[in-house]
Amino acid sequence: MVEAAGALVWRERDGRLELPVVHRPRYKDWSWPKGKVDPGEQLPAAAVREVAEEIDEQVVLGVPLPSLRYTTSDGRTKRVHYWAARCATDDDAAALTVRPQVERAPLEEIDDVVWVSAATAGELLTRRADRAPLETLLTLWERGRLATRAVVVARHGRAQRRSAWKGGEETRPLTAQGRAQAKALVPVLAAFGVGEVVTSPWERCLSTVVPYAERTGLPVRTVDALTEDAFKADPAASARVVEELLSSPRDVVLSTHRPVLRSVMDAVGEGTRRWTIGALPEKDPWLRTGEALIAHVTGSGAAARVVAVERHRGAANGD
Repeated sequence: MVEAAGALVWRERDGRLELPVVHRPRYKDWSWPKGKVDPGEQLPAAAVREVAEEIDEQVVLGVPLPSLRYTTSDGRTKRVHYWAARCATDDDAAALTVRPQVERAPLEEIDDVVWVSAATAGELLTRRADRAPLETLLTLWERGRLATRAVVVARHGRAQRRSAWKGGEETRPLTAQGRAQAKALVPVLAAFGVGEVVTSPWERCLSTVVPYAERTGLPVRTVDALTEDAFKADPAASARVVEELLSSPRDVVLSTHRPVLRSVMDAVGEGTRRWTIGALPEKDPWLRTGEALIAHVTGSGAAARVVAVERHRGAANGD
């Protein structure tokens, strides 16, 4: 399987939707900006990198769109993962600082980029199958669900065993693998434009998001209600933290513990509807160590709704 990633980048102009399509001289076709995933690269990171290379724009990923699968000319199966995406703004500066520098794709690969209306884009696309993600994007736009923010729920990376740690639970650290998982989470958070960091103050949760905070310069907000002890005393308190984050207009990551995830998932679930794309995990352990659930949220306050959910685990992970 050849894995690739890209995005349908959207903007509104005079009440209409516009998107860029790219021309590839080698294949003599028009398509969405996309490209192969590099070894060890996460899909979201590949998507924002490929878009930057092909249309010279930094973007922030939004709702996942239908992926496409087809057979290449050499007989291999290729799967392309797509997201809706918006152009980055000054508010995304922190997330952009941790992304690697990219060079514009050479003219032999991409020799033209045009921003056109959604209708024109559909007509320009060479492959009929490429219209499937566009149809989903248009439906989201028409229903007011395209402009979203990310609320990321991360389970802390792999920690030392309880039985092997002689200190208090609040000081139990990550293993080497857990530290690698935390590092691998950085490009995922950057791809979704995370601009706020919230965590349980316990060492293993804090250390899972500190690499991102340090590289972006973002402050870390510790919340006692997200610890295991606080959850045992008052399970509803952690849910209230999540509800507050879901209702606020911010892209945020929340790092917590496996036992607390039951309450967290219930709170996220309250914002879902039958039309929500994707599904929440339904049973313990909810997320694997170092795994993140991205909830794409529209609206604010009591009107906040979860448009889609997806899960990502960095390439440094292992079971």
